[in-house]
Amino acid sequence: MKFEMKEEEGFYAELEHGRLDVSGNPEHGYRPLELLVSSAAVCSGSVLRTVMEKMRIPFKKISVTGEAVRSDGAGSLIEGIDLHFVIEGKDLQRKKVEKALTIAARNCPIVQSLHGGIPVGKTFEIVEDLHL
Repeated sequence: MKFEMKEEEGFYAELEHGRLDVSGNPEHGYRPLELLVSSAAVCSGSVLRTVMEKMRIPFKKISVTGEAVRSDGAGSLIEGIDLHFVIEGKDLQRKKVEKALTIAARNCPIVQSLHGGIPVGKTFEIVEDLHL
């Protein structure tokens, strides 16, 4: 990925699916922290989806909410990322979903790259969908 400096503020890259504007100022693009959290969330969610499909766990929908935990000190270092998964389906078994989430965390390259530097916490809830 090649990033070019923008005239006003920040950088941009021309990517396969369009232009990505990145800036510390949210008026000029996505903030780097947003991209870091979204990378961990989407990678984890995508791997979880694949794992649940392979384990034949029927589900309708997966939503992921991500939040960075920052220090109060100089530089506002990122102390962690918290991910919360909402899995919607019918008759989902908590133990199986928990196992799938553990496997997904071990197989998400983004989360594994952060391992040892930025801890990634994972929680989940199951929402029963009676229409499946």
